[in-house]
Amino acid sequence: MVMPQLQTINKNNYKNKKTHLFNKSYIHIFIYGGIMFGSLKEKLSKTVSKLTEKIYSKGKTEENPEESFANANTETYKEPQKTNEIKNEKKEKSGSEKKGIAKLISLGKKEEVGSKTDADNKEQAEEKTTESVEKKKIGFFDKFKITKTIKKALGKDVVLTEDDIEDVLEELELELLEADVAYDVVEKLVESLKNQLVGTKITAKDDPEEVTINALKNAIREILSQKNIDIYQLIEEKKKLNEPAVIVFVGINGTGKTTSISKLAYKLKEKGYSVVLAAGDTFRAGAIEQLEEHAKNIEVKVIKHQKGADSAAVIYDAIQHAKARGINVVLADTAGRQATNINLMDEIRKVIRVTKPDLVVFVGDALAGNDAITQAEEFNNAVNIDGVILTKVDADAKGGAALSIAYAIGKPILFLGVGQRYGDLEEFNVDWMVNKLFGDEEVKYSTEREF
Repeated sequence: MVMPQLQTINKNNYKNKKTHLFNKSYIHIFIYGGIMFGSLKEKLSKTVSKLTEKIYSKGKTEENPEESFANANTETYKEPQKTNEIKNEKKEKSGSEKKGIAKLISLGKKEEVGSKTDADNKEQAEEKTTESVEKKKIGFFDKFKITKTIKKALGKDVVLTEDDIEDVLEELELELLEADVAYDVVEKLVESLKNQLVGTKITAKDDPEEVTINALKNAIREILSQKNIDIYQLIEEKKKLNEPAVIVFVGINGTGKTTSISKLAYKLKEKGYSVVLAAGDTFRAGAIEQLEEHAKNIEVKVIKHQKGADSAAVIYDAIQHAKARGINVVLADTAGRQATNINLMDEIRKVIRVTKPDLVVFVGDALAGNDAITQAEEFNNAVNIDGVILTKVDADAKGGAALSIAYAIGKPILFLGVGQRYGDLEEFNVDWMVNKLFGDEEVKYSTEREF
């Protein structure tokens, strides 16, 4: 597990930022290591490599490796011939030197004879070393050329059977489960991959790696194929009726509902829409004050009652305020609650029944993995949610929740929280997810904090 690194920022140097929420002189920020979806990306890449190797292995012919060996053997025997020529030259040179040595002996210069003999031995040792190194080099490049020949092109058409890829798919199942991908999603992805690859004819002209990657991409697109919701189109349609679009946010404690509401309000304001916030979380201490602080930072109005008030009444008042003043959007906060808390779940049902929102959005924590999926299913059963916002995605190295949550509840992911600034809310689409999993680009999100 990658441990978070603690970074301390001096508040006095934090210029041009509104930091009213902090009373201490230092702001502590946890920055989690790891690339977004890095673990899932690595596992899919490994699967691509293994399936590609299976195709190449089944599609190779006997001629390709034999040609490589023949070429390699020819080169192997050529080099020693060159070495033998050098040896002959050395021998001739050695013979003439020996004659010279005999003359020197007759003249009594024994010391020079000794030095010449040492030099001769040294030359012979160097020849043996050069020859052995040359052989080693030939052996290495020989193997490289053989491998390259097999991998570069299929020698014949290939039709994969289930037995050919069964071991790779079984391993993929385990690795996806380790990455917090829901079991149903794992089964769906593996089954889709199997249907696309088994029985498909892969010709010598095809690129096996490209075939495998496309099959995986298609499988992921099938998993994320829920009908998308265009929030901006919904707002425009409500504007024509002179009514505000009402969006209620639900989820458990600590997933980032209030922050996500603020981010979405900021994004809508950037697009020219007017927004009012409803402080429907009347249960948690400090919830109303937190929403008010965000509203002050992004310059929108908050409708609130006192702590402990009826949440449905607060949101209803916010809707009436928006209608009276021609405000385009009402974003309603609610108290975080576990699905096991019967009283609070009854309350959220009442809120939905009274306010009749256009959208009910579940806010889940991407770092919670399979727990986030279970929570989404429970809230969907209780209030029939319309879409999902996943938070803390920039710190999610596994990626299982992002891949699974939409399939598990049959509802689309609308936005992803990718940082601690009001602008750090990305609109989700399938191509974005596929590019993150199969692209080479590694996006680094800012660790700067505005709240």
